[in-house]
Amino acid sequence: MTAPLRWQLATVRSITTETERTKTFTLTLPAWVMQQPGQHYDVRLTAPDGYQAQRSYSIASGPERRGEIDLTVERISDGEVSPYLHDVLAVGDQLEVRGPIGGYFVWTENLGGPLLLIGGGSGVVPLMSMIRHRIAVGSQVRTRLLLSARTISDIIYRPQLEELSRKQRGIDVIFTLTRQTPAGWSGYRRRIDDPMLREVLAPLGDASRIYVCGPTLLVEAAANSLVRLGLPADQIRTERFGPSGT
Repeated sequence: MTAPLRWQLATVRSITTETERTKTFTLTLPAWVMQQPGQHYDVRLTAPDGYQAQRSYSIASGPERRGEIDLTVERISDGEVSPYLHDVLAVGDQLEVRGPIGGYFVWTENLGGPLLLIGGGSGVVPLMSMIRHRIAVGSQVRTRLLLSARTISDIIYRPQLEELSRKQRGIDVIFTLTRQTPAGWSGYRRRIDDPMLREVLAPLGDASRIYVCGPTLLVEAAANSLVRLGLPADQIRTERFGPSGT
């Protein structure tokens, strides 16, 4: 068995509330392996009677952070793992994990760009890892992130993303809200569609590398729109979350 597929006990170093339903868990790993941006870890819980539940969560941190990872997890009310993480897990506790896992939905600086990242809800998590990697290595790849959320309070990492958009040259962050917008909102206010993608893609051009992550319906709609706009399918990488958000 290769090292990334061995289960190990990670220790919770910190827990950060991102939104009402989302928290980031910083885990220190005794057998840390450098990940590629876009990969995930499996988390396994074992009950006293031996019953086990396992879910996969994308890595939010960049690979340049050694010895630890961030997993950002949305609380799913009827889930088997996320309610425990949100309601029970505390700093200092241990958690059984294995990873990093995945090789298709990854981006590293050497792949180049321009880079268009499209996310819905917690689909922003692996995209954030890509952005953090880009910044850490000093890449100049032109990058645009289009992020869809129901309301402004549902935007994961909003303060960090707004700061990146202001301060990081070559990174643009565009939000679209699908249910409710605050007074004075100047961003998009609808689901992702062809005209929106045409506008967001225009500064990057048709040679862009594109990564789309989120709920299945959003991912399929965005990918189909991009193909209608003339983008080759082999330039579009997708990662779908099931109904449970995993």
